[in-house]
Amino acid sequence: MRVIRNWSREILLFLMALLFLSPIYIIFINSFKTRSELYENTLAFPAQFTLEFYEGAMARMDFFNAFLNSMYVTIVSVVFIVILSSMTAWMLARSGNWISTVIFMTMIATMLIPFQTIMMPLMQLVTGITRNTGIPLYNSLSGLIFMNIGFHAALSVFLYHGFIKSIPISLEEAATIDGASKFGVFWRVVFPILTPITATVMILNVILIWNDFLLPSLTLIDRDLRTIPLSVFYFFGEFTIEWNMAMAGLTLTIIPVVIFYIISQKYIIKGIGEGAVK
Repeated sequence: MRVIRNWSREILLFLMALLFLSPIYIIFINSFKTRSELYENTLAFPAQFTLEFYEGAMARMDFFNAFLNSMYVTIVSVVFIVILSSMTAWMLARSGNWISTVIFMTMIATMLIPFQTIMMPLMQLVTGITRNTGIPLYNSLSGLIFMNIGFHAALSVFLYHGFIKSIPISLEEAATIDGASKFGVFWRVVFPILTPITATVMILNVILIWNDFLLPSLTLIDRDLRTIPLSVFYFFGEFTIEWNMAMAGLTLTIIPVVIFYIISQKYIIKGIGEGAVK
């Protein structure tokens, strides 16, 4: 009976895996097809595997420029998110007064607000600041990075906050007695212990920022500033959609994130389990 139950569980998990992987299969297979083959049978293999459409997609997307823009925005945003969120969470967790509690709960509450409800006032504010003060927040990668830091800080602080509460405060007290400053206590004692949750925060933010389409589409106008999701969007025209080119572009978009996830996946469950749950 136990053997039957185990086999049933394995079969169910296998079928669920096929279900969740089916969109990736469809995107990958159709990226090699001509338009006529694509419309004949979406699930069938192409007559021949050729990189013709990938070469065309890379040329149309200006792929290497878009890739560098996405890498720059993602890396800089994640670095600042990790530094600022970890320090903020540490101060909020160790202060222990009602002000820090109010600040923390306010940050958590912002996670419940859909971005779509604030995007128009945000764009009016950003364009006004850019026009009146000259600070490049609109149609600039620096402005996009600034907004990414703000929008992704709440989740990161939440994860760090739970993890920091599980660190014995005696370690920090010992470092203080040894003569370490508050800055030294955090960077030499606390931050190295945060490695598992830092990896989780990095992975989650890399995936969110790399795949983000809505915010870059609102803030970036020039072709030279487009990120990869924006470049892929232009295969979907008003009257025609080049599905094979679009599928090739989507595959190129997915590959870097998949590689990064495979390398770092072991930290996700470990970090969330040791951080947010505690």
